[in-house]
Amino acid sequence: MGRGTFAAMGTTVDVLAPRLCLDEAIDRARQLFSQWESVLSRFRLDSELSRVNRSAGREVSVSELFWCVLEAAFQAAQATDGWFDFAMGRHLQALGYDVSWEAMARTGERGIVAAPLIPRAWELVQLNSDRRTVRVPDGVQLDFGGIAKGMAVDAAVEDLRAAGIVPVMVNAGGDLAVSGVPPEGAWPVAVGRDSEPTVALHYGALATSGTTRRQWIRGGRTYHHLLDPHTGYPSDSPVIRATVWAPTAREAEVLAKVALLRGWQEGAEFLRRMGAAGELEHEDGRIQAVGGWPRRSKG
Repeated sequence: MGRGTFAAMGTTVDVLAPRLCLDEAIDRARQLFSQWESVLSRFRLDSELSRVNRSAGREVSVSELFWCVLEAAFQAAQATDGWFDFAMGRHLQALGYDVSWEAMARTGERGIVAAPLIPRAWELVQLNSDRRTVRVPDGVQLDFGGIAKGMAVDAAVEDLRAAGIVPVMVNAGGDLAVSGVPPEGAWPVAVGRDSEPTVALHYGALATSGTTRRQWIRGGRTYHHLLDPHTGYPSDSPVIRATVWAPTAREAEVLAKVALLRGWQEGAEFLRRMGAAGELEHEDGRIQAVGGWPRRSKG
């Protein structure tokens, strides 16, 4: 097996595939992620997402890819009673996360601009499936964030599988999916801050949400990118990491984010209700396994 990497969608994408077709796998995955980023990035002024956000208050037509992600985000918000909220872009921007992560280190200290909370703003986003249009309310900005990244991972794995490139793994900053298994019989995936131990992944996807990596300081206060939809500010959940297995990276991403936001007990109960397997890490170092979380093994 070989490995290749490239930068896309604000993270590093790893592709693991048989060495004989590794170059093709990397090229195909890079092209797919480039397309998704051009449509869905909130940091690119020429992206379709930026155009939709600039058109707040008006009905606008969107592409098939944009519509697909929008529908998935809306379904995730409904399924989690708004704990997954794709209409928090304005709050992230107000808190200082208004440029790509790579550019954050170069921006220096800036003030915080208050963004009044519109409760359950995602419910105010109007979708018209007949015309394939969306109307974003004034004062709201969409941000598909992790679900778009997870869906891109799923799409890349499916594209490579359809091209006959198996076994394969695509990992975009902790959101990963596989097709087939390597000669060793399973994919060893490191989870947790110390990257040990590992879990053996045979199929499906894993996603991790955490509050310790993407942090920035504004006005002397530390912020992170996982916002509580009930306040519009970074979550104060004691869970600092949630890792979840699901059939797709799209599902795993949503479940991991919501489990973290809901906290140590409610997050675990949420995963059980959803029939999901996962692991929560408390800020005090405790680890809680939920459901049929795969057995850990060193190495």
